[in-house]
Amino acid sequence: MSSQPEPQITVLDAGGQYTHLIARRVRELGVYADVRPAETAAAELAGRKGVIISGGPASVYEDGSPKVDPGLFAAGPAVLGICYGQQLMAHLIDGGSVRQGEHGEYGFAALRIEQQAPLFEGLADEEPVWMSHRDQVDTPPPGFAVLASTGTCRVAAIGDAARRLYGVQFHPEVVHTPRGMRVLENFLFRVSGCLNDWDPRSRIAAIEEEIRQTAGNRNVFFFVSGGVDSSVAYRLCLRALGKDRVRGAYVDTGLMREGETAYVRDALGVDVVDANAQFLSALTGVTDPEQKRHIIGEQFVAVQDRVLNSGHYLDGDWILGQGTIYPDTIESGGTAKADVIKTHHNRVAGIQRLIDEGRIIEPLTPFYKDEVREAGREIGLPAELLDRHPFPGPGLAIRLLCTDSDAAVRPAEGGWILPVRSVGVQGDSRSYRPVLAFDEAPSAELLGRAVHAVNRASEVTGWWRGAEGIRRWPASRSGARRLPARGWKDCAGPMRSFGTRPGGQGSMPRPGSSRSS
Repeated sequence: MSSQPEPQITVLDAGGQYTHLIARRVRELGVYADVRPAETAAAELAGRKGVIISGGPASVYEDGSPKVDPGLFAAGPAVLGICYGQQLMAHLIDGGSVRQGEHGEYGFAALRIEQQAPLFEGLADEEPVWMSHRDQVDTPPPGFAVLASTGTCRVAAIGDAARRLYGVQFHPEVVHTPRGMRVLENFLFRVSGCLNDWDPRSRIAAIEEEIRQTAGNRNVFFFVSGGVDSSVAYRLCLRALGKDRVRGAYVDTGLMREGETAYVRDALGVDVVDANAQFLSALTGVTDPEQKRHIIGEQFVAVQDRVLNSGHYLDGDWILGQGTIYPDTIESGGTAKADVIKTHHNRVAGIQRLIDEGRIIEPLTPFYKDEVREAGREIGLPAELLDRHPFPGPGLAIRLLCTDSDAAVRPAEGGWILPVRSVGVQGDSRSYRPVLAFDEAPSAELLGRAVHAVNRASEVTGWWRGAEGIRRWPASRSGARRLPARGWKDCAGPMRSFGTRPGGQGSMPRPGSSRSS
């Protein structure tokens, strides 16, 4: 028994950073979906009930831009193109055309339903949607009707009911499109004819059997971070193989929350490896987040090698366990077309070598974060561990935004533009731009204008709540227990934990608290 059924829906990845979110939304509706490259042959998808083509940062007119097999549109499965997917559909089907846009549109729009269709069953005549595009469809292919429009996008949705082909320029998968899940639900059940077949809680027995098959006679050694993914993977391996065959160690990097190490040690019963000095020394003076991620990933590998060599873990009887989940590869630009937003520390070169050597067991790779939490609840992990605020492997090294510049803070409406930059996503591409700070929790009206401006500006792509989070660290400061600050001049960071204390329930920050968006 496999830990997942045959997919009814395949999401073709055209390089969009929302690709895995689309598949996750489909699964939330009770239908199993997988993600495949855009160029997957139509013949390989003939057994699917439906196919969704994702958005992406490219233009259909660019050399090397993602393409799908044109035979897909006559292969039988229903097809939904989202954003770039709609443009690609119009571009590849004879008679359609796409217009190159001069200015991008990133933000809310009012969608007007021009013609009723199964895709929009249950929607009002006008709905708020989220746009993130530059190009747009100019002429739909023959047989397609224009189903919806916005004030700036004449062809915001198209459909050919006879061939079950639909396209939308907006993003139904994001929370900023309030009725987007209804659009996806309509595509799954009214257009594609899917059946409910997916509940991650019912897959526990299958996961444990796959663990036993993968491990064989070998034992499993885990480096447990204390996060949801590694904790659930570790506990599943314990259940499948028994405590005599599974060992766990927690690496204290010096970059964690106050009390984190003691909480993880007590909650999971793992050994603690003190690597503070190694990580803080390697990170001295580094401000770029991607460089930090690579350094931290390689330091993790170095610590792992040292720990593995200190025992009998390399004698062939042991393999390395990890809590890698389905989206981790796309976050590292895991497809040929995706723009790198951040590098996942489970996929740096050192870890990839272990994978190539067949010394890795990753029982959660088919699952999304919410599905991992559901599995964790099913096997009895405490809510305090599963529901607390997420914390990345790179820890505070990434959460603390730093710069080596002495640039001044610049005033802006309701706050300041800080001389630090933060990684974000804009139009399916990675952005790394200045942060907008407020000295107190902004009003809904001001926050709405800020979001509108952020998503249309090339200068600012995020905001930081709480000017009290701005600190100046002297260049001579060194050896900080929790803050690798030596040589770093300006840091924006939390004055207090913006999650919860270890063992506490996860929560949003209170008004005025420091948090990066």
